[in-house]
Amino acid sequence: MPYFRPSSLALGLAFFTSLATAAHIEVTVGKDSKLEFNPPNIKAAIGDTITYKFFAKNHAVAQSTFADPCQLQENGIFSGFTPNASPDVAAPTDFTITVNDTKPLWFYCPQTNGNHCQNGMVHSVNAPDTGNTFDAYKAKALQAATPSTPAVGTLPVGGLRKLHIDVGFNGELLFNPNNVTELVGTVVEFSYNPANHSIVQSSFDKPCQPIEREGGGFAAPFVPTKQAPSGVTFEVTLTNADPIWFYCAQTAKSHCQAGMVGSINAAATGDKTFQAFKDLAAKAGASTITPDTPTVGALRINGTFIGAIGGAVLDTTALDPSLGADIPAPGADYPPYIGGMAGGDQPADYRWGDNITDAAVAALRSLQYIDNFIVALLLEGHARVSAGGSWGDVYPGSISQTLATLVAQSLIHRRTYTDSLQHFGRDVVAPCGGYALDAALADVDAWLAAVLAALHLSIGATLDALSGLAVSDPWTTPALATGLGSQARMAALVNLMQNHVAAAAPREVLIPTALATSYVAAHYAKGPDCAAPGGGDGNDGGAEAFPPLEITDKAVQPDANRVRAITVKVPADVADGGAGLFIAWLGPWGGLKYTSVDGVTGAADVPDSLSGHVWAVLTSKSDVAAADLDAVTVAGPEIIWVSQQWSVSDF
Repeated sequence: MPYFRPSSLALGLAFFTSLATAAHIEVTVGKDSKLEFNPPNIKAAIGDTITYKFFAKNHAVAQSTFADPCQLQENGIFSGFTPNASPDVAAPTDFTITVNDTKPLWFYCPQTNGNHCQNGMVHSVNAPDTGNTFDAYKAKALQAATPSTPAVGTLPVGGLRKLHIDVGFNGELLFNPNNVTELVGTVVEFSYNPANHSIVQSSFDKPCQPIEREGGGFAAPFVPTKQAPSGVTFEVTLTNADPIWFYCAQTAKSHCQAGMVGSINAAATGDKTFQAFKDLAAKAGASTITPDTPTVGALRINGTFIGAIGGAVLDTTALDPSLGADIPAPGADYPPYIGGMAGGDQPADYRWGDNITDAAVAALRSLQYIDNFIVALLLEGHARVSAGGSWGDVYPGSISQTLATLVAQSLIHRRTYTDSLQHFGRDVVAPCGGYALDAALADVDAWLAAVLAALHLSIGATLDALSGLAVSDPWTTPALATGLGSQARMAALVNLMQNHVAAAAPREVLIPTALATSYVAAHYAKGPDCAAPGGGDGNDGGAEAFPPLEITDKAVQPDANRVRAITVKVPADVADGGAGLFIAWLGPWGGLKYTSVDGVTGAADVPDSLSGHVWAVLTSKSDVAAADLDAVTVAGPEIIWVSQQWSVSDF
């Protein structure tokens, strides 16, 4: 009996790949007053999302079986009814499902007023081309018995029903829509527009004050922004059908008193209608907001959850590329939402020793130099991957959120080096004025490749630092080692995004810090201010940057998808045209190997035992320990994907 099933790995990889490349499909329901879904029949892959937009009349999306087209299937998907008077402007509420397998899905509109299903208002996902086709399903619906089900008022299930409310719609002091009736279970998403608005729940009797009750109500901060769309949203889930009242607490121009209020499930008649609430607000005193936001709901920037901001005003430049140049002073903090994105802040206690050795200073400066680059690279790429960026439509929100986490975690990781250096009164490494990132930002795939290489550099150099400082500076061990896990997990994520297995080797690669900083300097340094740090005091003019290792060809064994050999370009200044050169292969820790370079062709074999990502270094000698590689390096290092345990074709 096998100990594992490759098909399980295949399923996981296939699912992640589908998620990373998932498509979003939009279906209109009743547009132009027609009793139809458009498109009526769609093909969707696992991980794809389908959003239903509702138009004139009062439609819903309900799942049936093929055999019984106009009856709700047991435990079937149901959107809830969504009234809308407009035939060409979608309702503010939509309904989204995620495709979990490729089996056919059959849907209909259950509106009995006009017998929508029996009049052909049906829809399918992944209907086959023969047998139980969409046309056959529609024909059965035309002959179906009435009435359709479910009844009006049935709650949504099987998907995400979302009400979209614009905050400061069209530059006006207005929530749009500002008075709606919604079902329990609906997620209300407030989207901030340019200006400086907030969202605060109140009671009916005190329209411009936070609600006074046990547990309080929802509150979202002021968001000063000129960007449209701002990318800032606040979500609240309706847990009951009670009326909800809310307002903007901005005192400049008295937004609440000027009518910037809203209600959900307010009575249509009587003394507690939306208009009555608005009239009360016009006479209310100065508005206030809770001191700490957000509360109750979920605040997000470009899809990334922000747990706390440490006040009532959100700085929307949280992940602006300029943040990479900011080295916080000792005792200063990043804005709280950086920690929210990262999942935590820098350690409260590094447990520093009484002193620090020059070796530790040199190692920390080298690691900070690498992370300065990582932060800059991630911030630039994240701005493009985020909503509204040039790559904003490449990945679903879940992937963009995860990448935002990586950005924030890298900022927190860098604090380890800068906090420690400043604690001991040593110089930090000033961020470069600019990096040569044109090639890395050519497209999203090039960016991911650069990110992956940078993560492996940081991991490898950290391992080198740990091995050298464990005795002389033992406090560095927990400070450095505890950051490796998140970087390794992020590298695994990028592996999956590149259609590689998450972890193709049992250990990480140790890379001498001198080679790691050389890689950054050789590939991305623009000028002297980007030179790699050399010694503990930072006054030696910088470390040597070896030429990049140029790999001109790879010989791949097709049946195994393994790189068997590479051809390298020997630098012009090397004596004897490259005779007597070697490739040092830095594989998983403990796996340093050498192969000779052909002096004529520049070809070098790849050791059979290597797997996953390895680093190649052109050297003038072989059988040199990893710690001494910089003394014999001619060019490099360069990262290479060698192979994985299973062929991609098996997946």
